[in-house]
Amino acid sequence: MSEKHLRSGSTLPALKPGVIRLYSMKYCPFAQRARLVLAHKNIPHEVVNIHLKDKPDWFLLKNPQGTVPAVEVDDKLVYESTAVSEWLDDVHASNRLQPSDPYRKAWDRILLEYFGKLGSAFYTVLLKPEEIDKVAEELGKHYKYYEETLAKRGGPYFGGTNPAMIDFYIWPVFERLQVLGTRHKKIHIDKSNYPKLSSWIEAISTVPAVKKTTIDTKALLHFLDSAASGTPDFDYGIN
Repeated sequence: MSEKHLRSGSTLPALKPGVIRLYSMKYCPFAQRARLVLAHKNIPHEVVNIHLKDKPDWFLLKNPQGTVPAVEVDDKLVYESTAVSEWLDDVHASNRLQPSDPYRKAWDRILLEYFGKLGSAFYTVLLKPEEIDKVAEELGKHYKYYEETLAKRGGPYFGGTNPAMIDFYIWPVFERLQVLGTRHKKIHIDKSNYPKLSSWIEAISTVPAVKKTTIDTKALLHFLDSAASGTPDFDYGIN
């Protein structure tokens, strides 16, 4: 199946019985959460990429919100990144990513809620680079919070000794911040200021699922620039 993003007027590819289909977008950080879970748990699946600026009618019938990721298998359909990721983890229960301890699970949820603020700061860097001084100060507060959280959890991961769902939830935006940090040094995560956060980035970068879903820096910068200009180049790097 082609990796190119399907647009309006395209034909819905036939579903294969029993095969999980992931509706995705190559550069989407939220879809990357699902791809990380699928890769980490070695779940067989196929990918159908969706052009988010020109969505097929059949996709909107499946998911009226028009967002990715969404997963479909036989008569089951789930969308929204956390719902998709947790459903996959529940259905394929070996190598669990969600904590079994209710208290830790609650705090992972709190950490994820706080993470939304960091995501907002990322989009400010992307869309309003002239505000880099202001957003760098804001990001510094977020980096400090995550640095302190890692210290409490014992690391090297937010999940402890092994990567957990919370690591996969927050990594995609940190990956993009790392890439933008090559251009805006003020938002770079420096090891001297954030040793534990830097060590987390080093550790998670070695996880096979992360390696498998990592996007080439040049390609990611190209896409981010195209998205900031209002004409996202979804198929960049796809033959």
